[in-house]
Formats: sequence, structure tokens, C-alpha cells
Amino acid sequence: MSEENKNQPRFQQPDPALYGPTKKGPIARFLNPVAGFGVTFSTIFRPVVTEQYPYEKVPTRPRYHGLHKLNRYADGLEKCIGCELCAWACPADAIYVEAGANTPGAQYSPGERYGKVYQINYLRCIFCAFCIQACPTRALTMTNEYEITGPTREGMIYEKDQLLVPLAEGMLNPPHPMVEGTTDADYYRGKVTGPTQEQIDWVAENRPDDPSLPKARATQDETRAAQKVEAN
Repeated sequence: MSEENKNQPRFQQPDPALYGPTKKGPIARFLNPVAGFGVTFSTIFRPVVTEQYPYEKVPTRPRYHGLHKLNRYADGLEKCIGCELCAWACPADAIYVEAGANTPGAQYSPGERYGKVYQINYLRCIFCAFCIQACPTRALTMTNEYEITGPTREGMIYEKDQLLVPLAEGMLNPPHPMVEGTTDADYYRGKVTGPTQEQIDWVAENRPDDPSLPKARATQDETRAAQKVEAN
């Protein structure tokens, strides 16, 4: 053996006590067949935890990621501005957005654009919530609804009318002008608390048969009046 090989450390064999088979006594070997049922015997008398779905539905966690919803502002205008950031953030390419331009006679959201076409393909969606994190206006959120299966593939592509939340009490169905004297930044900051009488009159003049007119309430005017009283 050369001098060079003599100076190199030799490989040490592991301790056979650490890697060898465990030696059992006669009693342990006798109880081996029974030990295999240890988990069964330890759980056989515990309460049953099986969920009887769909006959008994267990509530989900508060932050459960379920069906998406497109939200509105307090006066009824849509929060979605058609920026497509949710579609870009989606890792599964499940969202398709097509923006439309707001006009004086067709104002659907504050600002210049709104979501004209909005689709979510739930055959692709992985419910990661990246889309709601990317939304700058909190237009897109996720609910606790998880029963979204369907018999056809076409039915699993949800359109805007299926995702847009219905009008709440007092809201006015768009399109209609923004609250007078406000900008889109005022909407984002929550300064709009409901429709004004001018908005209601505009809808009554242009769409007298709109179903939201009988329930519309000019709450924004009341808020302005209260703010003036506090200022004085």
C-alpha cells in the first residue's frame, strides 16, 4: 500500500447494534399478531366523526376559499374596473376579463372602464386566492359556497351575471352616473354610502321601468346632511 493511501482515513463500518434487526423475546413474538390491531382497538370505542354529507352539512371555516363574487359599491355601481390583474395573477389561467369603456349614458363603475365580460372557468380554478389578492378595488372576493359542481363542462364556466352580487336594499341598478362631486378615489375610500336623489331621478328618467327604483333610497344625501351638521 502506498504512503498516500495509508494517510487517507479508512471507511468505518456502522455499529451493527444500530442497524441490525430488533431482537424480541418470546412474549413479544407471541403478541405480534395482536399488536397489528392496536390502532383498531384504540379507536373502536371513540365517537364517530364521519360527516354525513350532503344530508348534514358542516359549516366551513370563516376564511374558506369558495365561489367567487363580484361586489358593488353602496350606490349600486360595480367595483370591477376591468384592469385584468386577476386574470394575470391566476396561475391556472382560469379567469377571462374583457374591459368596456364607461360613457355618460352608460356608467357601470367609477372611473373610465368596467368589466364588460367576466368569466371564471371552475374546471381550471384551484382556489388559491391569488386573484383576490391582486384586485386593487376589492371587487373580487371569495365566499364560503363550495357546491359548484355541474352536469356539463359548459356550465362550469361562470359568467358575469352569475358572479355579480345582487343589489342590496336601497341600491340603484346601474348604469347610472356617479355621485355628484365625487371621483373614483372617493368610491375606493368608502365615502359613498348610497345613491343620491339625482341618481334616482336620472334612472327614473332614462329607465322608468327599472325594478330597483321602488326600493332605491337616497342615503348619500342623508350622510352629507349629517356631515354638514357635524362640521357646524
